[in-house]
Amino acid sequence: MKTAMTEFATLFARTAEAIPSDRLTAATPCARFTVADLLAHIGGVLPDSERAAAKRPRTGAPAALTDPTAVAAVAERAAAAWQAPEALTGETEFGPNTVPATLAAAVTLQELALHGWDLARATGRPFPVGEEAAAVLLGVVEQLADQARANGGYGPALTAPGGAPAFERALALSGRNPDWAD
Repeated sequence: MKTAMTEFATLFARTAEAIPSDRLTAATPCARFTVADLLAHIGGVLPDSERAAAKRPRTGAPAALTDPTAVAAVAERAAAAWQAPEALTGETEFGPNTVPATLAAAVTLQELALHGWDLARATGRPFPVGEEAAAVLLGVVEQLADQARANGGYGPALTAPGGAPAFERALALSGRNPDWAD
């Protein structure tokens, strides 16, 4: 998971840093969010993830970042925090709950991957995912799908074509159309 997290953080950061200001109001494949809304969402999740990986106590709601460059930087910091040997052990405070650290890391990975792809599609950027990272993501999405769908984080699962790569299957399982275009 650590290698995949780093890959997705790097892809996410490159995508976020390249968002032109005239695309902030653009629609994304994540129907609830424009590009700016998605940056604000992930800009709130990632600082909390970075703190959770370090097992630091929550001192209040994290301030959501909205600047693409700041969100890119916190993506890389969060992924780096999950590389620490103790990051994936025990429990940690993440979001409104105390959860297994492995679950917090899995949520972070899928946030970086799926929302990174959302931003890339909405802004016309490539999002070249390696096969190993895609396989890890697919496992995470399979693990989280029922709960994410129940809380509105994922849309209804779509059917990926037979023989589709793991990344496309993960997108479809999360309710995203791999062929989405604005």
